Amino acid sequence: MASLAGPGIASAAPAPAAAAPKASPLAPYEKQKPNWKRCATAFPAAFQCATIKVPLDYKRPGGKTLDLAISRYKTSVAGKRQGVLLFNPGGPGGPGVDMPLFMHDALPRAIRDGYDLIGFDPRGVGGSSPVTCGLTQSDMTWPRPYQEKTFAKDVAWAKGVADKCRKKQGEKLPHITTRNTARDMDVLRIVLGEKKLNYLGYSYGTQLGAVYTQLFPTKTGRFVLDSAVDPKLAWRGMIQIWAEGAEPAFKRWAQWTAERNSRYKLGATEAAVTKTFWDLVAQADRKPIVFEGEPYDGAGLRNLLRGEFFGVEGAARTVVDLKKAAAGKPVKRVAPRSQAPAPRFFAPPPEDNMDAAFWAVVCADNSAAWPRDTEQYRKDAIRDKARYPLYGDFGSNIKPCAFWGDSVEPGIVINNSVPSLVVQNEWDSQTPYTAGLGMRKALKGSKLLTVKNGEGHGVYLAGVSPCADRTITGYLTTGKLPAKDTVCTNPVPRISGPGHDRTAPNPLPLPAGRF
Repeated sequence: MASLAGPGIASAAPAPAAAAPKASPLAPYEKQKPNWKRCATAFPAAFQCATIKVPLDYKRPGGKTLDLAISRYKTSVAGKRQGVLLFNPGGPGGPGVDMPLFMHDALPRAIRDGYDLIGFDPRGVGGSSPVTCGLTQSDMTWPRPYQEKTFAKDVAWAKGVADKCRKKQGEKLPHITTRNTARDMDVLRIVLGEKKLNYLGYSYGTQLGAVYTQLFPTKTGRFVLDSAVDPKLAWRGMIQIWAEGAEPAFKRWAQWTAERNSRYKLGATEAAVTKTFWDLVAQADRKPIVFEGEPYDGAGLRNLLRGEFFGVEGAARTVVDLKKAAAGKPVKRVAPRSQAPAPRFFAPPPEDNMDAAFWAVVCADNSAAWPRDTEQYRKDAIRDKARYPLYGDFGSNIKPCAFWGDSVEPGIVINNSVPSLVVQNEWDSQTPYTAGLGMRKALKGSKLLTVKNGEGHGVYLAGVSPCADRTITGYLTTGKLPAKDTVCTNPVPRISGPGHDRTAPNPLPLPAGRF
């Protein structure tokens, strides 16, 4: 049959076959099947551990890899299973592979029945290709107060830590970041076969969770961000905010203690109690006060007590004992009950791992937040010591990040409408209340749950507020956020030091002194 097409006119060509979908560069990682094994015979068989691989550099997924230590506590109620609930205890540098074991018995049955509980050590931490800088005990002594006579030594310390880390871990350090850990979390989600990730993150874990919502908004399930970081202050500003938050806490403590002068005898007015404290600081500067076997100068007392002042009764007891020690009188202290050591499921990390991982994250997340001019730190420390006498010089003095390399990615901006629940105590020593407000502002789809008069770092399951616990449990169980920002009120401050009863183990395995 003759063609119907005339001269110079091409006949219609067959339609091309549809292009095959482009393969994900992370496909080999996403297809992993964890080799789950019982973590240890001493623990329930349902508590299992495994290791998966993630790329060191997500821009080069075919390059070097890191191990990611993971764990799970499987629900035994298949008919009620809603998915997985991933934990992070804070840090940066805090291991989390043991979290399902700690949390299982503490969580309400509705949560235990509804979720497989998932833990992991973030990249560079614990069992996840841990970083080490070979730091000495002196290297790990920080924060450091600003003093004119010691500033040159502080600069040398900061540079020394950065140099050691670069020498030991130079290739790895740029990639130990919150953004990459959030990417690891999504690989974990895929490996576990989940459409969405549910999450409970404390402290630094709130920033990690917020970064996940920014990078993977459609994969975000029920997210609880407890004791929140202000994303705009990550990370120099979050260290500096310790000083800003300490001043109102100290004022509240002085007022509270003055009202109970018959008990504590530290002064009948706020001014008198304030003078008692600063007189102790001055005395310690003349001659260190030996307290619980350790000598404290004035800066040492300020560092010791900054966190204590957020728990009024515990702080009052401590200052009473310090006053006795300063007068040479015997002091009987109730030793804090030791918490059982965290179980080891992977090889123990180097001794400096938490510090090395901490600096890796806070320096590499956003190098632009850290001035390179050492004199800027001097000026800021002098300024903030005047603004915030209790802790301003500690917060603004020089840190190793002044000598760190530039971030391989710009600092991430958190600005989205992904639903989540931000939870905050009014009196939190590590992430002050204003930080929670900052997180709420950045996450426009979130709701803020405030515990008025709540003391301490960590709310959910920390014995702070039954009202808050019920609200959080309800959200994790049903997926329904409160209709509006919510306040739970604690009528009476609880006995606490930096957030917890001194005589009881910390109910939450949160890293001390970090975020």
